Amino acid sequence: MKTIISVSKEEGCAKTGYEKVVSFLREQLLSGRLKTGDCLLPERELSARLNVSRPVLREALRALAMIGAVEIRHGIGTVVRQPDASTLGEFFSFFLAQHTDVVDDIMEARIAIEHHAIRLACHRARQSDLDELAAALDTIAETIRDPYEGGMADHRFHQAIVRSAHSPVLVSIYESISKLAMRSHLERREKIIEVEGIDEFLIDHHRLIFSAIVAQDVQRADELLGMHFEIGAGFRRRAIMLGAAHESTQVPPTGR
Repeated sequence: MKTIISVSKEEGCAKTGYEKVVSFLREQLLSGRLKTGDCLLPERELSARLNVSRPVLREALRALAMIGAVEIRHGIGTVVRQPDASTLGEFFSFFLAQHTDVVDDIMEARIAIEHHAIRLACHRARQSDLDELAAALDTIAETIRDPYEGGMADHRFHQAIVRSAHSPVLVSIYESISKLAMRSHLERREKIIEVEGIDEFLIDHHRLIFSAIVAQDVQRADELLGMHFEIGAGFRRRAIMLGAAHESTQVPPTGR
């Protein structure tokens, strides 16, 4: 049976009804007075206590439901739920889609997150995490010449590193950019797949990183990850140069 939370009128300087509702929910969650699974007060009482109209309250709750903060259950009420990071990922996808350098920006965010995650993973990784990394390694080797499947396997390996850190906040942040990070993996893989030496790099370097995590060698794992990103960037530059050289050798059709 869900708990019905009694709340007092939200104090503060929120300028709109929507901001009052959002501010109230945020403060209640941060203070621990509201938890996942709890029900908010009935609509009539909550609108009176927050001093907002019922239409405004409904609009705010629907917006919060869209981002996964609450769930509106007919016949029950509005229930606090654990937000899904994938919902936040949808927001980031739309927000960043208009930025021309989004792939490079996502790479920078990935590097920062994964460096911290791999240090934690060296101490916190469980056997199930190591099994997930090993499975991703096997798939990387099996799909090495397939740009899509190989890129997805690569993405799963790095995603497994972050999950192995067992840091809910870190995982949530990473998952929120997961779709864009996946796009980055696939775009990079398509560009570098024909560069000489890429097969050995993708297979061998991921194995070295995995071995360092298994050995709980924090410094080695962190250094290898940094090298991994640097070498990958080098392959990408070579792929771009090869592509440009190829285009320059194409003779344009002559007009009549």
